[in-house]
Amino acid sequence: MTGVVSKVAVLGSGISGAVCASTLARNGLSVTIFESARGPGGRMSQRREITEDGKELLFDHGAPYFTVSNADMLGIVHDWEARGLVAEWKENFGSFDFVSKKFVDIEKERLSKKYVGVPGMNSICSALCHEPGVDRKFGVGVGRVEWLEDEDSWSLIGLDGQFLGCFKGVVASDKNIVSPRFTDVTGRPPPLDSRLVPELAVKVKEIPVSPCFALMLAFEEPVSSVPVKGLSFKNSEVLSWAFCNSSKPERSTISEQWVLHSTDEYAKGVIAQMGLKKPSNEALAKVADELFQEFLDTGLNIPRPFFKKAHRWGSAFPAASIAGEDKCLWDGKKRLAICGDFCVSPNVEGAVLSGLAASAKFIEILSCL
Repeated sequence: MTGVVSKVAVLGSGISGAVCASTLARNGLSVTIFESARGPGGRMSQRREITEDGKELLFDHGAPYFTVSNADMLGIVHDWEARGLVAEWKENFGSFDFVSKKFVDIEKERLSKKYVGVPGMNSICSALCHEPGVDRKFGVGVGRVEWLEDEDSWSLIGLDGQFLGCFKGVVASDKNIVSPRFTDVTGRPPPLDSRLVPELAVKVKEIPVSPCFALMLAFEEPVSSVPVKGLSFKNSEVLSWAFCNSSKPERSTISEQWVLHSTDEYAKGVIAQMGLKKPSNEALAKVADELFQEFLDTGLNIPRPFFKKAHRWGSAFPAASIAGEDKCLWDGKKRLAICGDFCVSPNVEGAVLSGLAASAKFIEILSCL
């Protein structure tokens, strides 16, 4: 198994990259995950905050939960359940209409199971990244991915210029790997030169995205005026949905914690003013005030939170799927796969299926040896 694809680098430890890395390792490949963040998860990461008086707060500030419609995905989720990584979130959801100021469409019974990672959404990615055969490099961003023709392999260079190693295959789970959007955010050129994989680059370069701001709130007392633990908002230009994070299985109930997400229209308007570079604390504080004010404008009896903080998801939510039935993008000659929810469907299930498809491309090569 040495030589052809024995050593694979996976860029990104969101659910797509983590599933791909885990599957490759289980099939005997040596896998190294590179993740610029401090830990795994991507949009399934968990945000840890410490209040001024020392209280620890944990928020699932990205994907709040996921559902399952695919048979392969269902089998994987059952395995995760058996391992204690996920649990069903048994709460009814509804909607709130800003015009009528009333709750509408409250679920009488759960139409589909809602799953969450336990004790946090990032628990799944963390477990997969720590499986045997998976090496992890957290806090290590990849600045350049270079093709070495003479060695028939990829060379990875860190954002700090450090040589990270040579690999026979690369899996990129970040849609910005060849996108000019990477430059808009970081001021650097994209890690992968589009001329190396022109057919793949054309598909990935301009994926439309929906930005979003998340508002994390913590209350000393329950928000009893809201009769459900998850709700979407109708006829609001600012808020799209809200979820009670502390109502999920195995979460702390010392305080009641909520996560609100903005509409993409609101987020686009803010980003148009401030740009895609990292927002200042002052800018985020202004966003937090505006999102919370909209929550108050429901007319519900919302108590004053003791913690309030906003986070920007600048381009995390894809608005298109680009891979069709293949479920990932693949260059067999250079052994490069690109996977993520943007390849299948913009949700956790789509990301998992894409990660599986990417791993299958490498496993197929092994089966032909």
